[in-house]
Amino acid sequence: MDIKDLSKRAVEIKEKYHKLEKKKFGKEWINTQIVEGFVGDVGDLMKLAMAKEGIREIENLDEKLAHELADCLYSVLVLSEKYGINIEKSFLETMNRLDEKIKKGKA
Repeated sequence: MDIKDLSKRAVEIKEKYHKLEKKKFGKEWINTQIVEGFVGDVGDLMKLAMAKEGIREIENLDEKLAHELADCLYSVLVLSEKYGINIEKSFLETMNRLDEKIKKGKA
């Protein structure tokens, strides 16, 4: 699977969430609520990273870490779609800019 396939799958799942949100809450999440969910996922990721570094104890750590990284990627892919960002293009441009900074010793 490439990034376009992953984005398509993320959007498919988000559409299913929209239906569930409408059923449960009468409306679907707006973009800022998706970002709020992402921030929560990043907080969970931080706890798991701390466990990987031996600062916390969490059972099934690798499984939970893989899940949380996938949750974060899901949010990024959905948000890029909702905001009309070509994430593949933007990612490559960002990596190129970072590469140039590193070459100039400005990392």
